[in-house]
Amino acid sequence: MKVKGWQAVLGLLLGAAVLGALCLGTPAVPPSRLPGLLTGQGEGIERIVVTELRLPRVVLALLAGACLGAAGLVLQEALRNPLAVPEMLGVSSGAALGVAAPLVLAVSVPAVVQPVLALGGAAFGGALTLLAAGAGRSPSAVLLTGAAVAAALQAGLLVMMVMADQLDLQLIYRYLLGSLSGRTWGDVTGLWPWLLIAVPALVLCAPVLSVLRLGDEDATALGVRVHRARFAALAVAVVLIAPVVAVCGPVAWVGFLAPHLTRRLLPEADAVRWLPWSAAWGAVTVALADLPARLALAPVETPVGAWTALLGVPAGVVLLRWARRAPGGKRGPRPEEAAAVPRQRESRPAPTGKGTRP
Repeated sequence: MKVKGWQAVLGLLLGAAVLGALCLGTPAVPPSRLPGLLTGQGEGIERIVVTELRLPRVVLALLAGACLGAAGLVLQEALRNPLAVPEMLGVSSGAALGVAAPLVLAVSVPAVVQPVLALGGAAFGGALTLLAAGAGRSPSAVLLTGAAVAAALQAGLLVMMVMADQLDLQLIYRYLLGSLSGRTWGDVTGLWPWLLIAVPALVLCAPVLSVLRLGDEDATALGVRVHRARFAALAVAVVLIAPVVAVCGPVAWVGFLAPHLTRRLLPEADAVRWLPWSAAWGAVTVALADLPARLALAPVETPVGAWTALLGVPAGVVLLRWARRAPGGKRGPRPEEAAAVPRQRESRPAPTGKGTRP
């Protein structure tokens, strides 16, 4: 399918997710009444439900999914490994630890400060990964070290859950699974300052990611300081992930699924073209997953992170299997091998001058 065809599919999925989020539920709202309710012409409980509960929730789902999808692509391209996701680098676990710690310690923290705590925790997890792996180590070593750091931070979260009382334990448990329940316009506006920082950084970072994909030696030959560029890419990912984790919790598998789906649909593109597509597919993924999270067991809501994992795990396995097959039905290299090893240039023996015409 051509790019315009996938744009149409993406638009249809986005429209269906937004329409379902605004219309489905209790009370059910006919689509024909949405324009009047959104413009303030309606009255009663329907207008309050649509404009104050459902609309900020779907906007937050789109923003959170876009941030996670873009962050996943940045991490995978910077480390040249398609298995690099925020959950495996200690970034998401660190951000969750920074937000959950005040709940366990019974410290009253304003909502404005929570993104800062998440940012500090995410930066701590990412920096700990880089320090433990070493600045000059390979991307694969960074990924393995990140998995160990994430496991250690998750163990710290489990210890805190044991120390928490029953009420705080329920709050922390729902938070760690990722939830959009009860989110308002205040939560949406809390993301805008961070987006104003992250979006220009993404625009500057995308061309460098395309160069890093060539390999460390080729990128260095082209004038890119590889270690600084990789650290800057991690910083951009932290700024994207931490506010989302502070507001919604660690919504899993979005940073893995969106970049893989983007590469599958645009195999010949580069990071500059992949970045907006990955953000768009991440937004659609979270918005679609929030529908069963809100409606499947109504009136009880389930965490959206559980549904992104349920949908993302089988879809990710399928995408990985497709990526391992080269065109023509032949099995190609594994995606992590293809991403970690740059293409070798063909070397020809230099002419010796014998047997050649002057």
